[in-house]
Amino acid sequence: MSGNFSENLRSLCAEHGSIAQICREIGLNRQQFNRYLSGSSLPSAHNLRRIARYFAIPESQLFAASADFEARLAEAAGPAPHSPGEEFLAPFRGQQRNLKRYLGFYHAYFHTPSWGEGIFCALARFIEKDGLILSRSLEVAHDPEQSIRQISRYRGLVAMRGNRLFITEHERAHEGSVAQTILFSAHRQQLKYLRGMTMGLAWRPFPRPYAARTIWKRLDERVSAREAIAACGVYPVRSPRIDPTVRNYLETPDKEDLPDLSGSVLL
Repeated sequence: MSGNFSENLRSLCAEHGSIAQICREIGLNRQQFNRYLSGSSLPSAHNLRRIARYFAIPESQLFAASADFEARLAEAAGPAPHSPGEEFLAPFRGQQRNLKRYLGFYHAYFHTPSWGEGIFCALARFIEKDGLILSRSLEVAHDPEQSIRQISRYRGLVAMRGNRLFITEHERAHEGSVAQTILFSAHRQQLKYLRGMTMGLAWRPFPRPYAARTIWKRLDERVSAREAIAACGVYPVRSPRIDPTVRNYLETPDKEDLPDLSGSVLL
């Protein structure tokens, strides 16, 4: 029975990324988990339940004969997606458990060549709908000197791989751009700030791809939608309205986190 369990557990882990990440997300000691994998030890009833819930399978199935176990997994997975659309959506499905704690509103800060050296603040939101985690973003900026006003709306999908959030969005305007953002939390229990990189298209003075550091600050639930939208725009780097944590990350980031890129980089 222990042999079946260890073999089945190894099979599950092979489909779910690194062992270290699995242990962190379940909340188990890595050395103890290694003993489960090797078959030298079986989990307690409590840990068995945690493992089964993590992989979303019945506890008894973990002890099934390996051939039966693999057959049940294949049956549960269903037919492989055929259309390109389904293949694209596959990584974004089943993300509710991973991303539930990230749902809500954020202010997203980054540098963009479209607005010079200032810090751009956009409004972003993660919501759950039809088994997917969706992103909604709004960019509002105004240049009084050139009578330019920018309003851009984006819709996208969110997935988690390892401890990174991957956000793929498209602009709702006709022939709008596609943007990609990768975020991470410095600590698992710290959700106030999400740091990372964003890649998009500068829209002035001429369209050109760029990549820039970004930091998202979670908004308090008491902040109204009107207040959140009003705070969007372009700020001078030294503006007192910019959170020092945001400014410090964008101006002097930790080199261990990201490549040595100052501000934004045109590609």
